Amino acid sequence: MTSELEVSVWGRKKKTMSTMVYPREEKLDKLSQEEIISNTKLVMQGLEALKNEHNSILHSLLETIKCLKKDEEANLVHEKSNLLRKSVEMIELGLGEAQVMMALSNHLNAVESEKQKLRAQVRRLCQENQWLRDELANTQQKLQRSEQTVAQLEEEKKHLEFMNQLKKYDEDVSPSEEKEGDSTKDSLDDLFPNEEEEHGPGLPHQHSSAAAAAQQGGYEIPARLRTLHNLVIQYASQGRYEVAVPLCKQALEDLEKTSGHDHPDVATMLNILALVYRDQNKYKEAAHLLNDALSIREKTLGKDHPAVAATLNNLAVLYGKRGKYKEAEPLCKRALEIREKVLGKDHPDVAKQLNNLALLCQNQGKYEEVEYYYCRALEIYESRLGPDDPNVAKTKNNLASCYLKQGKYKEAEVLYKEILTRAHVKEFGSVDDEHKPIWMHAEEREEMSKSKHRDSAPYAEYGGWYKACKVSSPTVNTTLRNLGALYRRQGKMEAAETLEECAMRSRRQA
Repeated sequence: MTSELEVSVWGRKKKTMSTMVYPREEKLDKLSQEEIISNTKLVMQGLEALKNEHNSILHSLLETIKCLKKDEEANLVHEKSNLLRKSVEMIELGLGEAQVMMALSNHLNAVESEKQKLRAQVRRLCQENQWLRDELANTQQKLQRSEQTVAQLEEEKKHLEFMNQLKKYDEDVSPSEEKEGDSTKDSLDDLFPNEEEEHGPGLPHQHSSAAAAAQQGGYEIPARLRTLHNLVIQYASQGRYEVAVPLCKQALEDLEKTSGHDHPDVATMLNILALVYRDQNKYKEAAHLLNDALSIREKTLGKDHPAVAATLNNLAVLYGKRGKYKEAEPLCKRALEIREKVLGKDHPDVAKQLNNLALLCQNQGKYEEVEYYYCRALEIYESRLGPDDPNVAKTKNNLASCYLKQGKYKEAEVLYKEILTRAHVKEFGSVDDEHKPIWMHAEEREEMSKSKHRDSAPYAEYGGWYKACKVSSPTVNTTLRNLGALYRRQGKMEAAETLEECAMRSRRQA
């Protein structure tokens, strides 16, 4: 009976296993993922059927054991049942592995789907990034052209103010009237640039050495705010404050949510918004924002950080525009101390801060301090950036303006001639009988007019000096007009007309 049962059990087991389909081993390495999954499902079905068959056989064996009386036959059946249990365990293990493979396949499909989504997002972001780069390049070009136009207009404004002042002398007004008429204060538009404007991306620094030093000890706009900063500057320059202000406020709100109020990037954003308010003449709101930014930067970066100096300078500019020169002066001095400490006393940025301080003192009539600050700034520019740097000529012009306000016309005349001589040397390389600075030709023409040997061709002696030089620097052009006005004040009308006509032609050609 036992032998017959044994044959029956193993016969059914063999028949069941024969119905299972397995892929050939030599083809496994050539299967695709879909084929592997399909074969795995078939194997799972076979294993499940085999498991059910084994369980049925095992149940039959256990029922048989109960009916057996002989010990030997019972032991044999027990042995067969144990083998069946082990076989069932192996089948269950195989089923578990197949289920793991199916789960792994589903996971890989999900990962592949996510990867495709990410690739689509990357392509979209690349397209948007390229568009933003093109927009930024166009905006930077427009900004540079606007800055050149603004610089030219500022120089013309200064010249008109100077001409208006000298016109009083031509009318032989009394000293008391001169003093009363000299109440007009200098504009602060030429103050040291705001730190946020000075280091904007896409605006190259004039000097590589100064740029390197600024990177070591200066302060730059954080990378995540540069694009936003450029957009705000663009909208503000176009007068679109209805766009620039909400843009700043939204960015400020996002920064405060993610980084907290006391974060350096929040202070930078406050500075940018303050500059927009300042351009709208909302000085009270701008001052509140700048004071808040100053407090944050002092708390997070330290009181001697370049960013603190930048905020102090912005406050000084703001107070200066409101005519509060006494309140602006200590802020400017503290910014100067920080820059000297961080960058060194002979750094070009220190010279710019000295120019700011000199202008504030000049508006208060502190001419001795003005001369000291301008002379020190001039020394820094000439030693660090060279005599041909535009800041040298600009600082000399500022110093000459200080001399004029004190009635030191000879000292002012010397500085104007130095500026024009340097421009001539830079253009022609030397000063000789054939190549003379324009002011020398102007004085020779004055002498000829007095001796009644006036040449009919006004510019024949010095050829096309104004054509060759083109006076591309607004500062040099202003120097021509300022020296011409000074000549007119001295009664040298022919010399004055020569310089003024040269400046006018150069401006038209530029």
